Amino acid sequence: MPYTLEIKDNKATFTLTIPAETVEAGMQHASEHMSEESSIPGFRPGKASYEVVKQRVGEMKLLEAAAEELIRAAFVDAMLKEDLETVGQPYFNAVKMAPGNDMVITAEVALFPKVLELADYEKLSVEKKDTKPSKETIESAKKELATMQTKETRKVAGEVLVKGDKAVVNLTMKKEGVVLEGGEGRNHGIYTAEPHYIDGIVEKILGAKEGEERTFTLPFPKDHYQKHLAGQNIDFTVVVNEIYGLDTPTIDEEFAKKVGLESLAKLEEKLSENMQAENEEEERLRQDREVLDLLAEKSKFEAIPDLLINQEIDKMTHELEHSLKDRGLEIDSYLKSINKTPADLKLDFAKAALRRVQVGLVLKEISKKEKIEVTDAELDPELDKIAEQYDDEEIKKRIYGPDYREYVRAQHVNRKTIELLKSKMVK
Repeated sequence: MPYTLEIKDNKATFTLTIPAETVEAGMQHASEHMSEESSIPGFRPGKASYEVVKQRVGEMKLLEAAAEELIRAAFVDAMLKEDLETVGQPYFNAVKMAPGNDMVITAEVALFPKVLELADYEKLSVEKKDTKPSKETIESAKKELATMQTKETRKVAGEVLVKGDKAVVNLTMKKEGVVLEGGEGRNHGIYTAEPHYIDGIVEKILGAKEGEERTFTLPFPKDHYQKHLAGQNIDFTVVVNEIYGLDTPTIDEEFAKKVGLESLAKLEEKLSENMQAENEEEERLRQDREVLDLLAEKSKFEAIPDLLINQEIDKMTHELEHSLKDRGLEIDSYLKSINKTPADLKLDFAKAALRRVQVGLVLKEISKKEKIEVTDAELDPELDKIAEQYDDEEIKKRIYGPDYREYVRAQHVNRKTIELLKSKMVK
């Protein structure tokens, strides 16, 4: 099919022209599917003629149903002829789409940018950090363990709240008489010995009895995440509903035996082992990031198309949405809480998105240079592990299908490449 091609700033723009007769044939094909899937009075499924279906649903509906397949075929045909190395998904735009006419579509696709100068990873280095827990962190873990085992005892009516108690309160925060977004909480726990609260709030409620209400004004921290409220005076109303005395155990020999260990020394050893494992995982991820960031920073690239960066921003936005959903939050509420718009979020992501694209280019270049491959013998057990997690046969079939297989292969090539780089660069 006829097309024109313009290449600029590592972006290919195809203008695809699909002849009217091809469009008509596509609409005929679409009408057959509609006839099979829809109930048309007077006709058995699949037996209604093109003219009958066209009268029933309208020409534009048929054209829209045919368009996706027509556009995909025209685009693939043009791509095969040009033999371009592209990356990411194409963006399509309808220039002309009307029954009885040629269909004209533009398709923009990012060309795979080249690494102009790859950093010499034989000469770059990233410092290895010690993962052994310090005495201070072990003591902190013991304190946290003691806090988890703390017993709460309700105080009798008339007793006052003292430092070290827990208060269960109803809390309201206002600015100029208006309740702040998320500024109301019922039965909210305040641990008066903890330092995590807005400065002054604990001191303002000490000495209160159950049922007592306290009102006061305090400034929000200057580094508060809600920038429009940072450093501003906020009016607080706190009703103390319940007061609990806290009995925190001492971490000693007796405590160690209660949790199933022979001695305090064994408890400290177990805590140290657990913290060492956590530290090692954090250090592994830190090394991954620093090695790849350093290589991307020291390498030189062709112009990265905006199209590619925008697709990476979209991925990052979806990742954030999933992360928020896991915590029971919606992205709209989150953006409101940080006083940002979706456009602000995209701007915030732009720099990191560019770096992610650069890292991907570097990994691809190095895996090619080092001839890193993942054989079917290595890949098959990985696919088996993934498939074992599902009972649905259709899902299993997709896991073993060529598309997902190549996706997993690419992930493992990247992992092998990163491990090779770390063996050379982490010192």
